[in-house]
Amino acid sequence: MPSRVNQELTRIFEEMGLMYEMSDDKFRQRAYHRAAYTLSGTPEDIEQIYKEDGIAGLKNLSGIGEGMALKIEEYLKKGEIEEYEEMKKKIPVQIQELASVEGVGPKAIHKFYKELGVKNLEDLEKVAKEGRIKELSGYGKKTEENILQGIKFVKDNSGRSLLGDALPYALDLVKEIKDLEGVEKVSEAGSIRRRQETIGDVDILVAAKDAEGIFDYVEKQNEVIKVMGRGKTKLSVHLKQGFDIDVRVVPIESWGAALQYFTGSKEHNVKVRQIAIERGFKLNEYGLFKGEKNITANQSEKEIYEKLGMDFPSPELRQDKGEIKRAQENELPELIEYGSLRGDMQLQTKNTDGKHSIEEMAIAAKEFGLDYIAITDHTKGLAMTGGLDEDGLLKQKENIEKINNKIDGITILSGAEVNIQKDGSLDIEDEALSELDVVGISIHSYFNLSKEEQTKRVVEAMRNPHADIFFHPTGRRINRRPPVELDMEKIIEVAKETGTILEINAHPERLDLRDEHIRMAVDAGVKMCINSDAHSKYGYKYLKYGIAQARRGWATKDDIINTLPIEKFLQELKDNK
Repeated sequence: MPSRVNQELTRIFEEMGLMYEMSDDKFRQRAYHRAAYTLSGTPEDIEQIYKEDGIAGLKNLSGIGEGMALKIEEYLKKGEIEEYEEMKKKIPVQIQELASVEGVGPKAIHKFYKELGVKNLEDLEKVAKEGRIKELSGYGKKTEENILQGIKFVKDNSGRSLLGDALPYALDLVKEIKDLEGVEKVSEAGSIRRRQETIGDVDILVAAKDAEGIFDYVEKQNEVIKVMGRGKTKLSVHLKQGFDIDVRVVPIESWGAALQYFTGSKEHNVKVRQIAIERGFKLNEYGLFKGEKNITANQSEKEIYEKLGMDFPSPELRQDKGEIKRAQENELPELIEYGSLRGDMQLQTKNTDGKHSIEEMAIAAKEFGLDYIAITDHTKGLAMTGGLDEDGLLKQKENIEKINNKIDGITILSGAEVNIQKDGSLDIEDEALSELDVVGISIHSYFNLSKEEQTKRVVEAMRNPHADIFFHPTGRRINRRPPVELDMEKIIEVAKETGTILEINAHPERLDLRDEHIRMAVDAGVKMCINSDAHSKYGYKYLKYGIAQARRGWATKDDIINTLPIEKFLQELKDNK
């Protein structure tokens, strides 16, 4: 898990890369984006690497040369990078904010800034509503309308951070607080403990006698830019990354009840407290009381549920969607466990829009602990990625066979992420698809079709006898692009009929299928797989977010086919049934 320092440097380097992309400095653009990729995927704390081995240790990381190592050193010593601060003065533009709008990239941001004076989302919305974007060279009315639609979507979904952005900070801070003097227990709580796909703020619960030292430590963190409030038992701070962290300190005797209470959800807790009342108890954040006596002092939240005659519902289930009744009946599902995946079926390489070679992706998968992977580069219909045609896919299959003979301990399957065209046909001929081990199909165009048209299109593609897995089914990008209109009941029905596997895309920007759709698939007996959608060798870390999503959808190990050994996995695919 990358540290908070790694994450902050990743953000800075990504923004510097975007700034250099705006000014068409391709060399520096690539250097900073490459460094950002490296840091985002480095599990070791970059600060610790520097403390142990200095500049030499930093340069041992792929993509980090002398100049970039010095920038990292500057940040670690000063808390900022002078070049970055100077660039922000020269280009006073909220790049990350503007880039959050679907279809607005660095070149557009630069053009809007230079020609229209756009510095932030508010400016962009103003010039779009005034009709000034369509007057620019290379732009038109449709682009302007799409930008306005994208702005509306961003604004409607603002105020919440991706789980993948917030969780590393939460877990890192939990680990550090755990080592502070006087701390007896500590855990993340709230929506982040329930692994919701977006997070309003990060809740951290601590059991300790004294909060002062804990609060002092949190306030001194580099990422903290404002203290929102500080009392005797609660501290709220705002981070550079755009979200708040709330740290609560409780006495150890209240730990189990407090963790249950502050984990939520509110709807779940209301029902649980009602059960407590019916059984003659009073449940609140201080304990489970029988009269005046706290009968669960110093105990775990699991024992709270036991005292109420319930099985322990995992935090991911606590949404008041049937888990309480099932817990009372001792019929909760045995959810898929973290670390139980044996394969990853959606990976892109440098042959299209990925960052690393097939061999590099395979070695990284082996080191991550996987047994098999499928290389699913894009196909010719997605020209912007340099998608492969039929000949390219078959040549890649031959290359994969050679690499399989070179690397022990991992099996590489040949595959493709094939485009579903407007009429539901695929952009690769069946003859070539029949030669591949794994065929994924996905939507990359015509996002605005009606529900009827979109569903008909996808159903047609799913009926192709070679279409094994439907990748990121709704095509959404959380906080950036809404899902396509699909009749998911029909899609799940056809998946059952045709044997098409539905993907749970683990990338934090997608998490697609959504939890409610996973639950529908589980109930229907439709098989799924969890894939990282990795575009670099660092992307396997995303798999845990897919598992969290699957758990929130009540999925068990039996529902997810890439928990199987490779022989049984392949038997689940259409061509092998």
